[in-house]
Amino acid sequence: MRTPLSTYRLQIRAGFTLHDAAALVPYLTELGVDWVYLSPILTSEEGSDHGYDVTDPTTVDDARGGPEGLRALSEAAHAAGMGVLVDTVPNHMGIATPRQNPWWWSLLREGRESRYAEAFDVDWDAGAGRIRLPLLGDGDTEENELKLVEADGAFELHYYDHQLPVAAGTAAAGDDPRAVHDRQHYQLVNWRRADNELNYRRFFGVTTLAGLRVEVDWVFDESHAEIKRWFDEGLVDGLRIDHPDGLADPAGYLRRLRELTGGAYVLVEKILEPGERLPEDWECEGTTGYDALADVDRLFVDPAGREVLSEIAPGERYAPMIHQTKRDIADGLLRSEVLRLARLVPADAGLEHEAAADAIAEVLSCFPVYRSYLPAGAEHLEEAVIAARVHRPDLAETITALHPLLAEDTGATELATRFQQTSGMVMAKGVEDTAFYRFTRLTSLNEVGADPSVFAIEPFDLHTKFATRQLSNPLSMTTLSTHDTKRSEDNRARISVLSELPREWADVFAQLDALAPLGDLPFADLLWQAAMGSWPISRERAHAYAEKASREAGNSTTWTKPDTEFEDGLHAAVDAAFDDPEVNRIIGEFALRIKTAGRSNSLSAKLVQLTMPGVPDVYQGTEVWDHSLVDPDNRRTVDFDRRREMLDEVRNGEPPEVTGRADAKMLLVHRALQLKRGRPEFFTGYEAVAGEGDAAEHVFGFDRGGAITLATRLPVGLERAGGWRDTRVLLQPGKYRDVITGRLLSSDGALAVKEAFAVYPAALLVREEEQ
Repeated sequence: MRTPLSTYRLQIRAGFTLHDAAALVPYLTELGVDWVYLSPILTSEEGSDHGYDVTDPTTVDDARGGPEGLRALSEAAHAAGMGVLVDTVPNHMGIATPRQNPWWWSLLREGRESRYAEAFDVDWDAGAGRIRLPLLGDGDTEENELKLVEADGAFELHYYDHQLPVAAGTAAAGDDPRAVHDRQHYQLVNWRRADNELNYRRFFGVTTLAGLRVEVDWVFDESHAEIKRWFDEGLVDGLRIDHPDGLADPAGYLRRLRELTGGAYVLVEKILEPGERLPEDWECEGTTGYDALADVDRLFVDPAGREVLSEIAPGERYAPMIHQTKRDIADGLLRSEVLRLARLVPADAGLEHEAAADAIAEVLSCFPVYRSYLPAGAEHLEEAVIAARVHRPDLAETITALHPLLAEDTGATELATRFQQTSGMVMAKGVEDTAFYRFTRLTSLNEVGADPSVFAIEPFDLHTKFATRQLSNPLSMTTLSTHDTKRSEDNRARISVLSELPREWADVFAQLDALAPLGDLPFADLLWQAAMGSWPISRERAHAYAEKASREAGNSTTWTKPDTEFEDGLHAAVDAAFDDPEVNRIIGEFALRIKTAGRSNSLSAKLVQLTMPGVPDVYQGTEVWDHSLVDPDNRRTVDFDRRREMLDEVRNGEPPEVTGRADAKMLLVHRALQLKRGRPEFFTGYEAVAGEGDAAEHVFGFDRGGAITLATRLPVGLERAGGWRDTRVLLQPGKYRDVITGRLLSSDGALAVKEAFAVYPAALLVREEEQ
């Protein structure tokens, strides 16, 4: 198996194609990248910027460069000694425009008789033999927009921009469109009915993404034929698997994938809760790195700030909050999935349908991790059942009766399997997409794959985690920013400084809330933290983020029922940040106050992530300072021409100042990646580096087997205490070169930290005689 030493994630789209990626290979090679890492490239919905809405799995998307573009990139990467890692989407297909998806078009036209009926996860009985499509708008008048149209010798039904097939023999010229509709294998229903009445599995709550049954042999084969070609022809070297938790049998899928790829490198986008590990029978090399992100971030959070930050905008405690947000999702957005599970409860169980649905929703809301993989994870189901009985003693008898049914035959039954597929959906929507916008104590901790109730991590504990990672998952990915992170790495690094200045932040927040009140204190805390993390930010980006975040939080406004009065006040507060001199001054001054410490956190966290055990990924553009927010903000076009210029400048000049432009981060990323690619033998072990002296708690160091990382943590506290003073790290006697700055340092058994950090707050050392 060929494995990467590092990766660089590129978002492939019509505006940045595979041909553009091929042209970028020389820059990535100079930067030090080992593999190119691509977003999905199979044909997807026209105009899609992300590619997760695949409409034809048998072709590379022409809009993204097509098969010629993939070959061009592959040849360029391989010629440069680089590998190619591609993101793939086995769980679902895009169905927003049925004509673009031949499989879905056939299903709508032919219903159960379509050969693709087996490919999609449809509960036909629940729809009286028809697929419910939630396309109709509000009001009876809009249904009059349904039209019967003849096109290319066949009839179609059109509803506004929606075009749908008509089954053979069910229409003639002049027929009433509504009568023709009633003869189809699908039923158009009001969009609001999706939450309760949808009868096909989808991706989370997205009705335009239909679940795919890759557990069926021929579905796997046909949906992976193009991927197989990539490996047969040597075009691609590894895969990233999106959302494996949506699959009926993730372990079985990964076994088949291992066979199909000939044993290639595979990563899974799997969210691990604290203490959770990947199932042992999964044939993959690890996760896409959210677990690493959560650990690294918390090294730079001061635990002493927890109490004050908790008091600024007090709200619900985290555990009760996520139980309620998950329950709201189970009763709302994903109610149709819960009802489907209730319909699967055997009649001889003697459970009333509504009681069973209520109990299932409660167990889902109590599930402690994303899902089980029965028989693995049976203890999580048991924990959820016990918690559900405590929350709802009135349902205890029903919950107890359901427990063996949800675990029956180690998950082989349809009820048990679908329950496992559903629990992750409830967790994702209830926690990541709701609670993370409500629990706002320190928003740098509210990240995908993280638990915001875990406030900080002690160096000893992180060393333990890293040593364990080296032993058990040395090929798992590490990351700090992705296309899905709610705040970029540099944004979070700056926000984490608030943990060192909790009382100052409390005063600043009180002033902002008095000058531009929102009436929703927790959300105001989130909004102004976002401003601090991203300042200066454009007015357009600030408004877009504020609106999206407030609707995700769902406390004062929602996507389905926007509260115009609240949102008007929200946008007025955002405008005040730019137009009100006092609000603008407060934000600008405090953002400047935390800027230097934020950059110290950024450089230190980046070096830790690039050199810790695992395969480090650099998300496109983040080799320089990047203070973006949640998508689409974090998927903006990257100025690679400027980054090429900056790389040339830092390679040939003196180390730039931390407080200057983004060159310092570029230099650090470049030198760390170059060392890892050039001397991989320096990164084959893990030992903690001990510190001693007055400020020993502010230095974090480890030796990877020749490459020694030193990083600064809690820089505000360090400065307040008088700096490094006599602090030293224990290293074998000898000369050490800091590969970032090129400076030569000496150790007599210990190295003065103030010397190591004379230029940057992070250093990457190699013994001089070993170079």
